[in-house]
Amino acid sequence: MSLGTPILKILNKRYEPSSFVEKKFLRYDLGFKTDEEGNPIVLYMGTKDVSGRIRGRRYARRLLKDASGNVIKDHWDDKGVVS
Repeated sequence: MSLGTPILKILNKRYEPSSFVEKKFLRYDLGFKTDEEGNPIVLYMGTKDVSGRIRGRRYARRLLKDASGNVIKDHWDDKGVVS
């Protein structure tokens, strides 16, 4: 399952650096970790269980920048099922 354009719009924004952000998107619960610049780098997408953990899929972001800070590569990889 690849990430759609509406979810990528949410993930291309900047958030609080080095934090865990939770959002609701349609029928999905999203939770993502941010790096020191506030870019989402790990995404958990699915539904929350009674203990508050998201059960669904995990995605990891490959974000490469050159020495001047220009983005060379920005790609989300599906890492599989999270339970």
